[in-house]
Order: sequence, then structure tokens, then C-alpha cells
Amino acid sequence: MFRILQKMGYTQLLSRSKQELDLVNGAAVEAFFQQNRTEYVFLAAAKVGGIIANNDFPAEFIYQNLAIQNNVIDCADRYGAKKLLFLGSGCIYPKFAEIPIQESSLLTGTLEPTNEAYAIAKIAGLRTCQAHTKQYGWPTV
Repeated sequence: MFRILQKMGYTQLLSRSKQELDLVNGAAVEAFFQQNRTEYVFLAAAKVGGIIANNDFPAEFIYQNLAIQNNVIDCADRYGAKKLLFLGSGCIYPKFAEIPIQESSLLTGTLEPTNEAYAIAKIAGLRTCQAHTKQYGWPTV
């Protein structure tokens, strides 16, 4: 996403590696937003892994992804971001969703068990954005 925006000519872009900004750390995220006052937020960060990692460490996947999302969405809202783009994943849809997947199939069936914790966290992030929009009129995308 960052490189695409650069190619499109955007120059005032901020990006931090996990080593530079741990998004699980609420105080660090707060300090970043307080200092930078970003207008547009592209939330692509997540704890990701393969089938084995997702299956063996579900508590880490659900906790870290919920923390990342909650910290970034809350701070983006409180520090005046105009828009937030929350990136999900195909795994948020039911295991046997019809292909091509339709948005309307969300929450209509069982998730893939091996990455269920990750999927549930991403669904919660999506619903968090929708709740912010409903309650605060915040223009999330």
C-alpha cells in the first residue's frame, strides 16, 4: 500500500516498522498519534502466520490483533483522522462461502478452525469501525 501511494505521487506518508512502533502498546500508539496527527490511516498491520502458527498460538493471534486494532482505531478517531481504511482478510468469511465471496456472506457460517482466532479478531475490527461510524459519525471506510 505504501509503495502504491508513493507511485501515485503522495509524499507526506508515515510508516513505522514493528521495531519502531509496537502497535500492541497502547501508550506508544497514543504518543505516535499525538505527535503526528495523521489525516488518513491505512490499517494494514496485523499479527499473521501460517496454518501451524495460527493453530498453535490462537491466544496470541486474537490478543495481538485485537490490541493493534483497538489502539489504532481509537487513537485515529480521538486524534482527528478524517478517514480510516481497515484491511480485512478473506479468512473472515465462512469456510465454505460461495466463490466469488460476497460481503453478505459474512457471519453466515463456520470459520476455518485453523485461523479462527485471527478471523474473529479481524471481524471485531470491522465491527469496531462500523460502531465508530454509527456512534460518532466517524467516516471510516
